[in-house]
Amino acid sequence: MVIKSKFKSQKLKAAAVLTALVVWATTSCNNEGNKAPNTTTTPVVNNAPAVMQYQVLNEFPHDTKAFTEGLQFVDGILYESTGEYGTSDVRKTDLKTGKVIASTKMDNKYFGEGLTILNGKIYQLTYREHTGFVYDAKTLEQLSTFSFSSNEGWGMTNDGTYLIYDDGSNLLHYLEPATFKEVKTLHVSDENGAVDNINELEFIKGFIYANQWKTGNILKIDTASGQVVARADLSALGNSIGIGTPAADGSRGPDVLNGIAYDAANNRIFVTGKNWPKLFEVKLDN
Repeated sequence: MVIKSKFKSQKLKAAAVLTALVVWATTSCNNEGNKAPNTTTTPVVNNAPAVMQYQVLNEFPHDTKAFTEGLQFVDGILYESTGEYGTSDVRKTDLKTGKVIASTKMDNKYFGEGLTILNGKIYQLTYREHTGFVYDAKTLEQLSTFSFSSNEGWGMTNDGTYLIYDDGSNLLHYLEPATFKEVKTLHVSDENGAVDNINELEFIKGFIYANQWKTGNILKIDTASGQVVARADLSALGNSIGIGTPAADGSRGPDVLNGIAYDAANNRIFVTGKNWPKLFEVKLDN
């Protein structure tokens, strides 16, 4: 009897173990089936900007003393804003010869920055003086001044309605030109996040093209999203004119790429840099 009871007990234990295994398997299957889809973390792949190739179409002379901060081409005239304390000005330049046609020097306490032309007026920023200037585009006569809230002023352009400027960060500020009230702020980003050091600007066919300080890059920015949709590396242009090399007379040599101007009538893009001896007409994606 003891043997039979022991045998029966072992059979009951085995049955219990088998039942437990079945329950575990069933429960596991059910739990697996109830899992939310895609619970494994998948890295998000952002769209990298397209690569804009460039081609040099023409070269023009450029004043090597011009520390270029703003550039625009309107009605056959190249308008330029130059920087540095004591030498800043706003000027008209002949494209073919590089000669200054007319200029208005700024007070020594101002460091000139970006400029843009809208409805016959030139709007110009200053670096750290929180002051902007308005000039008559024909005569370069100063008409008025305005203030802006950013700590610094860098590049400037317009979209036909608003003045658009940057402050060295990844922000583009939209101003109403009659009141200088800020109506919009656009955050610029690429596949790696915020894009800082946005510098000189130009509005071309609905996009903003921007120099990025300390690089040879020109960025093409979507004005709805702030996303950098294309990027061109023009470092070779800077290398070709001896960027970073002191001038023969010991003065400052060519500095960073900075200056984009668009000839809308002839679909031409011009680029130059601070103290560059040349201004280049380039083909990007225009």
